[in-house]
Amino acid sequence: MVIKAKPVEKDLPMSLQVKRSQANAAAAISGSPPLPPSDSRQRFKQYVKTLQDNICSALEQLDGQAKFQEDNWQRDSGGGGRTRVIQNGRVFEQGGVNFSEVWGDTLPPAILSQRPEAAGHEYYATGTSMVLHPRNPYVPTVHLNYRYFEAGPVWWFGGGVDLTPYYPTVEDVVHFHTTLKQACDVHHPEFYPAFKRWCDEYFYLKHRKEARGVGGVFFDYLDYRGNLYSGPNLTGDAATYSQQVGPVTQSWEDWFAFVQSCGNAFLPAYLPIAERNQDKPYGEREREFQLYRRGRYVEFNLVYDRGTVFGLQTNGRTESILMSLPPLTRWQYGYEPTADTPEADLTNFFLKPQDWVNWVPTP
Repeated sequence: MVIKAKPVEKDLPMSLQVKRSQANAAAAISGSPPLPPSDSRQRFKQYVKTLQDNICSALEQLDGQAKFQEDNWQRDSGGGGRTRVIQNGRVFEQGGVNFSEVWGDTLPPAILSQRPEAAGHEYYATGTSMVLHPRNPYVPTVHLNYRYFEAGPVWWFGGGVDLTPYYPTVEDVVHFHTTLKQACDVHHPEFYPAFKRWCDEYFYLKHRKEARGVGGVFFDYLDYRGNLYSGPNLTGDAATYSQQVGPVTQSWEDWFAFVQSCGNAFLPAYLPIAERNQDKPYGEREREFQLYRRGRYVEFNLVYDRGTVFGLQTNGRTESILMSLPPLTRWQYGYEPTADTPEADLTNFFLKPQDWVNWVPTP
């Protein structure tokens, strides 16, 4: 069944359009940092909506049973979105692929803490986000998010994709990372190693002292300055690597092309993994371990995930924000996997950062 509601296709308020035109004119006169194209918001919005369409179509074809339910919604203080959820499928127990755009005149603390120069400006943000929780424990959970933000003269791109398996194989993890590296390398050879490090650093549960999964790529605040890392951990591996590389000068058009390459790489990176593992037999042991590890996913999304924090701080649609959570999960006090089992291999090997694209088996 498809849920229909009032479409959310409407232009920005006139006040925002006027202020944006004024900012463009002022920047041109003062020689301020380059502003994005006049149609930047519409172009990125259209891209992520198309990406949402393509991903949903391919996932429905893979599942062969369940269809995405669509829910169009509006945000009282400006904006809206298009939430699509798949449930009780053959492959996907539950998953969501969202599009949203929001605007307003008060920036949330999550933004101001990283970009204080955006204070005092009205903002606009749009993007797509996705989390899939497959039924079979041998098919990994996967997350994707690509977004664009503007506030006065401040603009940037952010996002990434990462894989969270329960019973991984080296073949699958190498394929996932190699596909992402190929997409990054089209634009710059340093993008993948920089953003892979940031992903390993970001998707990390500090209170558990373990990674959420096997990583992927993650980036944020990509703008005219060309800093490959602009996160909070200035002494971490991602920051150190970025400093060694130095700024990589990129225009708005360059970054937009890069984000499109990353977004378009998702299906070739993930579908072969799901297809290989969707019919593997499993029993109660594998199912119980999957539900236990899903608990880690919940912990990360509710404690650390910046998209969740931004959505809640901007009064976003709670149902859409929390669609990333799995339908079933469990916690077990003091669980320790038995040595030399696939469950132990997950934490002892796969959840340790590895150079997956150059992985060589130990003799």
